[in-house]
Amino acid sequence: MDPPAAKRSRGSPAGPEERDAGAGAARGRGRPEALLDLSAKRVAESWAFEQVEERFSRVPEPVQKRIVFWSFPRSEREICMYSSLGYQPPEGEQDARVPFTRGLHLLQSGAVDRVLQVGFHLSGNVREPAAPGEPEHLYHVSISFDRCKITSVSCGCDNRDLFYCAHVVALSLYRIRHARQVELRLPISETLSQMNRDQLQKFVQYLISAHHTEVLPTAQRLADEILLLGSEINLVHGAPDPTAGAGIEDANCWHLDEEQIQEQVKQLLSNGGYYGASQQLRSMFSKVREMLRMRDSNGARMLILMTEQFLQDPRLALWRQQGAGMTDKCRQLWDELGALWVCVILSPHCKPEERAGWLQLLGTWDKLDVCPLEEGNYSFDGPSLQPTMAPSPGSEEQEEGEVAATGSRHTVFGRALQAGDLHWEDSHLQRILAGDSYSPSLTGTMGSDKSAFDPQGRPLWLGEPFPTACARVDTLRAHGYPRQALRLAGAIINTLRLQRRHQLESYKQQKKDSGPEKRKVAYQHVPVPGSPGESYLALALEVALLGLGQQRALPEGLYAQDKVVRNEEQLLALLEEVDLDERLVQVLRKQAGLLLEGGPFSGFGEVLFRESVPMHTCARYLFTALLPHDPDLAYRLALRAMRLPVLETALPVGEPHPTPLDSIPSNRFPRWFILGHLETRQCELASAMLTAAKGDPKWLHVVLGSIQQNIHSPALLFKLAQDACKTATPAGAPPDSTLLGIALELGLQVMRMTLNTMTWRRREMVRWLVSCATEIGPQALMNIMQNWYSLFTPVEAATIVAVTGTTHATLMRLQLDTARREELWACARTLALQCAMKDPQNCALPALTLCEKNHAAFEAAYQIVLDAAAGGLGHAHLFTVARYMEHRGLPLRAYKLATLALAQLSIAFNQDSHPAVNDVLWACSLSHSLGRHELSAIVPLIIRSIHCAPMLSDILRRWTLSAPGLGPLGARRAAKPLGADRAPLCQLLDAAVAAYITTSHSRLTHISPRHYGDFIEFLGKARETFLLAPDGHLQFAQFLENLKQTYKGKKKLMLLVRERFG
Repeated sequence: MDPPAAKRSRGSPAGPEERDAGAGAARGRGRPEALLDLSAKRVAESWAFEQVEERFSRVPEPVQKRIVFWSFPRSEREICMYSSLGYQPPEGEQDARVPFTRGLHLLQSGAVDRVLQVGFHLSGNVREPAAPGEPEHLYHVSISFDRCKITSVSCGCDNRDLFYCAHVVALSLYRIRHARQVELRLPISETLSQMNRDQLQKFVQYLISAHHTEVLPTAQRLADEILLLGSEINLVHGAPDPTAGAGIEDANCWHLDEEQIQEQVKQLLSNGGYYGASQQLRSMFSKVREMLRMRDSNGARMLILMTEQFLQDPRLALWRQQGAGMTDKCRQLWDELGALWVCVILSPHCKPEERAGWLQLLGTWDKLDVCPLEEGNYSFDGPSLQPTMAPSPGSEEQEEGEVAATGSRHTVFGRALQAGDLHWEDSHLQRILAGDSYSPSLTGTMGSDKSAFDPQGRPLWLGEPFPTACARVDTLRAHGYPRQALRLAGAIINTLRLQRRHQLESYKQQKKDSGPEKRKVAYQHVPVPGSPGESYLALALEVALLGLGQQRALPEGLYAQDKVVRNEEQLLALLEEVDLDERLVQVLRKQAGLLLEGGPFSGFGEVLFRESVPMHTCARYLFTALLPHDPDLAYRLALRAMRLPVLETALPVGEPHPTPLDSIPSNRFPRWFILGHLETRQCELASAMLTAAKGDPKWLHVVLGSIQQNIHSPALLFKLAQDACKTATPAGAPPDSTLLGIALELGLQVMRMTLNTMTWRRREMVRWLVSCATEIGPQALMNIMQNWYSLFTPVEAATIVAVTGTTHATLMRLQLDTARREELWACARTLALQCAMKDPQNCALPALTLCEKNHAAFEAAYQIVLDAAAGGLGHAHLFTVARYMEHRGLPLRAYKLATLALAQLSIAFNQDSHPAVNDVLWACSLSHSLGRHELSAIVPLIIRSIHCAPMLSDILRRWTLSAPGLGPLGARRAAKPLGADRAPLCQLLDAAVAAYITTSHSRLTHISPRHYGDFIEFLGKARETFLLAPDGHLQFAQFLENLKQTYKGKKKLMLLVRERFG
């Protein structure tokens, strides 16, 4: 292929036509360039000076000077490219950080002086202003060049960076813009050849004298070798001259600091977790693309250096050892690296030996164990399941060969290695790229080339799979062939169109059904040459829909799946920015119809395989775009896309979601890493349809059926219900009753699905369901109350549904009359009683509270509590209900429940901090206030249930402080308090004394010296209780004597007892 002229990407620096010194001046004076300058330009661009000297025995000095003069680069664009890392400041602005901008400022400020060109070597001084109060810096800069390329640079600033420093830029721009002011000399060897012996000796001695500290050892070593007749230096003809230019065999390329590039990439990879490192590496990749676009051989050279450092990243071995995927940022960098290698290998103008060298390198890298796989999953060992384009005529055999060649292990360099077998010599491809008017009439053999054109005579490209053809387009753009890339892209789109047509015809033949009449695209924007009535914008929309709507398998590996989703969303985001006019709408309608009729080739067809990528995101865009123009088609397309076969085949009909409030866990479907994301997109599509169908009962019920059939995540169903309810009840407008009913139905479905799996979100769901039913009306609220068994737990029904449904705010919202309000209350009370019977432990108190205003219901709830007490209702719940009864002014019922609770209670001798202590003291206080009869009845229960001596003594003292009440309400009291030595308190006193004795022996069994003080205090409390009896002091003295005899071995403790109690 004959490549066109390279395109320049930067607009600020001047090009060669603007900066040709001398030529511009001649043209400015209206005179043509001299033939000597024209010839010297061509020679300086293409020939090494050594080749000129070998070709001609004698080259006149004027000719030599013109060749040397024109050998320096004439364009500032290359200088700019090699002095900035892909940074483009905003239009009209300049960034002082960029070396090119800094060098330009130095040049304009007059900082460059003493510029001298000796042959192919340029030198000069650059003065850079310093900070205030400091002296300015002087840098000596030298540049070597050959054939209009800078081959090496040196600067006194010692700036270690990827590209040229500002001082090199300043000197280079000075030479380009002020070439006539630069003193020019021939190569130093030419000057030396004109000197005699004395002059040469003087020259050498002056040179050594001027730089004796630097060159004296070298000068002496060279002198010794020259004086030695058989030395190597005397066997070589001539001597090297650094100012004479490059040799014939020397590579002709711009200077690139390989060591610095490797060091920079290594450092950036080590900081891979930082955003700035990834951005800089992307800038380096952009620089490679810029070099490729300029046909600069350093593009591939720089890419090789970067690849070597990428493969030496120590994280690769770690990720492989752990079987884990690399980070997203790193994976994106590897993707760009692989894509760049495809562009390099497919270069239309590279030499065969260059391509062979690159392929050899890629083959070596591809075999490395640490080389990342294209799908980004080290632990995957199965066959690759890459989504492929539907087979096209003549491409089946090539695709089979491609799959066989790649095998199961496909690295990031796999596509570049495959590209090594591709070429650009195909005559049909050459004609496609050559011009826009290529048609069958131009080939001269229309019959043989019929398969290379579509029925409209537009060229097709059937030679290879779709991804490979797209790689060709990217390669053409990367190497500076934008028009050719556009032509090939048009041929690929035509091919996809034809394949779609063949697929539809094949499918229709199988169904024996004729398809609808096809519409033609008539959108006019940027016409496609040779295709009347078509535009590139319409082609772009069509090919996007063709690709997005293809039925394709979900790839292996987390990163590969994430990339599928990300690329699809990025493409749809671009489509959403396009304003759809009437012609583009026709394209949409046509493609939507074809997608619905596409059979197994379409992701919207009737047959959808389990492993296919879902169409939810694409369908949402199509639904939104088509709805204003063709609602019926929009709904049919969106409803067809609601399917998610991987869940339909994995979950039998009627089986609840395994994790109710989350999407299906990834370990259930190990290949579907992004299943949760896909379910969310499915929910968003359903929400869009529900919102659009507001006010249309027909479509609302159809969408509801699709949601119930295809969405299996309760969390997403609940979100849909909330969205539908919010949409149905806009502020300042009447609600949509149909949409409200659908929201309620979805909420009821969520309740049924999550009934047996309690989660923290259930309370939120239940409250929302009650509010939604309230929005619909009292009948809906009573329906959920009457059918609570299948929707709620007893606790939820009694504490949330019944209570929230009868609050003042709810009743005001419903605006019910007295009869309907009483009906709602009766329904709530019935619900509460049913819940109390099913779960009295948690629902008895809410039921009593709800039934307070209805005597019959309250009595029924109280009886449920009594029955539950006999069935094992815990003492804590009985005490709670008993306190409630006292608060309601029913002390006898409270006393009854308290005695039932005490009958179930047991407090050991060492449980003086038991949770029920306060409840026991409250029950004792209640019985004391009711009267002597109730007090006498509760004493045996206290003695039987409580064995803790401090508690018994505390109760005894409380009862002896005041007289007990004399009736059921304790309205009158006895004349004086009860004595501890008389019934009924004498029994409690005996129990307290016995408890102290038992507890003392128990504590002394395992007592330690650090607890002696506590035990002495305990005996003090025991003595106070003993003294309540008439002969208490004698009993306590006998008790102490018994302790002294029994535990006489604990001498220190007994000494403390004697000191305290005698």
